[in-house]
Amino acid sequence: MSPISNTTVVTARDLRQVYAISNGFMRKADALQAVSGVSFSIQAGKTLAIVGESGCGKSTLARMVSLIESPTSGDLQIGSVNAVTASQSDKRVLRQKVQLVFQNPYGSLNPRKRIGQILEAPLEINTSLSRDERIAQARAMLALVGLRPEHYDRYPHMFSGGQRQRIAIARALMLNPSLVVADEPVSALDVSIQAQVLNLLADLQKDRGLAYLFISHDLGVVRHIAHDVMVMYLGHTVEHGSKERIFARPLHPYTQALLGSTPGLAGHGQATKRVVLMGELPSPLNPPAGCVFSTRCPHATAQCRAARPEQRMIDGRLVACFEAERLASIA
Repeated sequence: MSPISNTTVVTARDLRQVYAISNGFMRKADALQAVSGVSFSIQAGKTLAIVGESGCGKSTLARMVSLIESPTSGDLQIGSVNAVTASQSDKRVLRQKVQLVFQNPYGSLNPRKRIGQILEAPLEINTSLSRDERIAQARAMLALVGLRPEHYDRYPHMFSGGQRQRIAIARALMLNPSLVVADEPVSALDVSIQAQVLNLLADLQKDRGLAYLFISHDLGVVRHIAHDVMVMYLGHTVEHGSKERIFARPLHPYTQALLGSTPGLAGHGQATKRVVLMGELPSPLNPPAGCVFSTRCPHATAQCRAARPEQRMIDGRLVACFEAERLASIA
């Protein structure tokens, strides 16, 4: 069993991702602000859940943390290494420390390969282990995620969605990573299977001291697995703190709206009953001038529409809202 310590596995500081969107020949490209100054850290054995509507920047953040994309600016430290300024050889090593579990278990496994080959592939590419050693480790990992020895020689189409996601989790752990980025890992599964996969993730975290960056739009799932929660809206962090504080007493109007609109969570705080989201998410190509949530917020003032609030500590969590203290007093 790996001890769970206070070791910080990953630290992000002011991460930004801006995409240039072409307007055609000889026209200036538009700037799409996908992620705008996000900061966080995750310790070994802990889970940070990123929540928000589609288009809020969750998956872009996941791609940056897993080193699929480089940020436009900001720092990303994995262990003791700055992944942004690291050499290509160092980044190759870092990629072994950060592994992904994708949303769709039906599309993330190669249908032409047997499960054993899928699990052995990371070891074959990244280590000098012999074939017998790779097979032994792959079989051991298969057992660790609750699958039987005879599954080793079968193909992905012979498994259910829950079993395929167990295989995907096993593949992610083959290189013994310190951080697993799980992008909506149970959203494609039946509700009856989701709890089994979440319990497996929790058990693996406890046994191996794993840190999870857990991307989800399902607050019920987040309440089950997260230690800390970061709420994003239009590329910005609007509230960030412990799961207990945020679920018991959300302070940002957007967090209140998310909790209030989730069945089974609406009664977890009086504030969740007061905010109903109206209108559509603004385009990241043309975000509001002030607070990014001001166009949909029932508490917005002239200050909110003119200036962008900085995150500040209120009641044990970070909140980016000019009205947070007043809302806290009536929550």
